Amino acid sequence: MKLAVVVQRYGSGINGGAELHARYVAEHLARHADVEVLTTCATDYVSWRNELPAGTDTLNGVPVRRFRVRHERDTIDFGRRSDHVFKHPHSVADELAWLDAEGPTSPSLVRFIERHAADYDYYFFFSYRYYHAYHGARAAAARAVLVPTAERDAAIGLSIFPPIFRGVRAIMYNSPEERAMIEAVAGNQQVPSVVVGIGSEVPSNAQPGRFCQKFNIRGPFAVYVGRIDENKGCRELFEAFLDYVGAGSTRLSLVLIGNSMLPIPDHPRVRHLGFLEDSDKFDAIAASELLVMPSYFESLSMAALEAWALGRPVLANAKCDVLKGQSVRSNAGLYYETRAEFVETLKALETNRWLSGALGRNGRQFFREHYDWPVIERKYLDMLARLGKEPASPAIEPLPGWLTRRRRDRPPAREVLEALATGPAPHTDTSRAPQPAPTRPSPPASPRRSGSDRGHGDRRRRGWQARPPSRPQRSGGA
Repeated sequence: MKLAVVVQRYGSGINGGAELHARYVAEHLARHADVEVLTTCATDYVSWRNELPAGTDTLNGVPVRRFRVRHERDTIDFGRRSDHVFKHPHSVADELAWLDAEGPTSPSLVRFIERHAADYDYYFFFSYRYYHAYHGARAAAARAVLVPTAERDAAIGLSIFPPIFRGVRAIMYNSPEERAMIEAVAGNQQVPSVVVGIGSEVPSNAQPGRFCQKFNIRGPFAVYVGRIDENKGCRELFEAFLDYVGAGSTRLSLVLIGNSMLPIPDHPRVRHLGFLEDSDKFDAIAASELLVMPSYFESLSMAALEAWALGRPVLANAKCDVLKGQSVRSNAGLYYETRAEFVETLKALETNRWLSGALGRNGRQFFREHYDWPVIERKYLDMLARLGKEPASPAIEPLPGWLTRRRRDRPPAREVLEALATGPAPHTDTSRAPQPAPTRPSPPASPRRSGSDRGHGDRRRRGWQARPPSRPQRSGGA
């Protein structure tokens, strides 16, 4: 069997997000099939600048075919287009222009998929909201398996995406919350799907003492791993942690691992170590008291899974449904909504060793049962076997014609997002057989329509708690 993994950027220096997710999947599936990666020449997710040569090379034994990006991202233009489609009535043409502005726009990659669609048994498209996944899935719909990595941001409310969610062969979800959100917005319960998530290359012999000696870390600390960005809740993390330190009676420091897009507080209890190799990262998590995950937007937190694999508890932002859901299902993390809750919950974890230890043990067991690599590989292979026995899906719904495409009859994407239910999804099942196809939702009757009634039915059926969103809204980006 020959498989293609299609992702926006790819490389050994990318240590987080959908791109690392894609690399792990490609390398593990390569043990069972002939795998090739299709990606762009970009390495920077802000500019999408062509930095690597086009053509084919090999990374960790997997062939990687790179294609040039047609243009770099103009952040001002992209911001303007995001503001328009997220906040105002607009057209399908406006959404397609937004997709092109977001990047990485690589027509040569899509043309390759069109010309070579039959050369691969299946394509795994990572990250629904990018040019390569949207146009690539349309080019190879009968062989397209989507790994959406969807977060709860306004992009999910754009009308160009539900036809993709309904038309691909299968969807590999990261969490029950992600599946519930996409099914509510797209009505795609008939598409074969599985909640699979992602494993991690967690070593069995992490050495916390080695980390503390190498980086001269003295005393207990909480660790944050990932991009240090406002969209990841890091500004609020800094403010809340300094409140915690200011209250006194704590020895805890905050260690930050990852590239920073924000100024780091100039404080003796805050250490920024920058990008670290995986061995140092895992040593750091093992040496920590806990991992802090302040993000508002996640489809699944690899850092949280890695902390649980190493027996460390997690303190998560409850305003991220996925993080709260993972904490509840694992019984391995605590969560907060306000700064005061952050302070009190962090104090409980720092001072109550029994609580911290019990959460860590629960996390280790949760990881083994759901995210160990044999479990992840089996879910992918089972889905491929299942698709081999089932007929191909109908074609993806075509885009409307030239004139209809330019009618401003699409609601602001943020209104669609706000109409969706919130809260952790209670479902714990991982796979779903095809269901009878639901009636396809009609286009909005009015540009001011805020959502579909089917979302309210889903809320009652799933038992979610509907509440107005109180999190910041992301305007776009990686």
